[in-house]
Amino acid sequence: MNAWLLATAALLTLAVPPSVWVAGRGTAVDRLAGLSLATTVVTAVLLLTAQGFGRSSFADLGLVLAVLGPAGTLVFARFLGGRSIETPGARETGGDR
Repeated sequence: MNAWLLATAALLTLAVPPSVWVAGRGTAVDRLAGLSLATTVVTAVLLLTAQGFGRSSFADLGLVLAVLGPAGTLVFARFLGGRSIETPGARETGGDR
């Protein structure tokens, strides 16, 4: 067990559970933030694992996830963009237009 794998274990135990918790509960925007955080953490875990084991295939997977993760977040944000996130009573009734 080297320092890279210890850092991987620390990230897996300290950062993944809160991001999964946020991604599974709350409003749609909160879940999107949790998904984005989980993508970042898993990317770091894959890169640290690649360095710890000396396997470049894990690094390739981590780099692909680093490129595609923000694109996935943008796709989900696009789907959420069609929803109205207004609070009740925020819209004026009647009045001059």
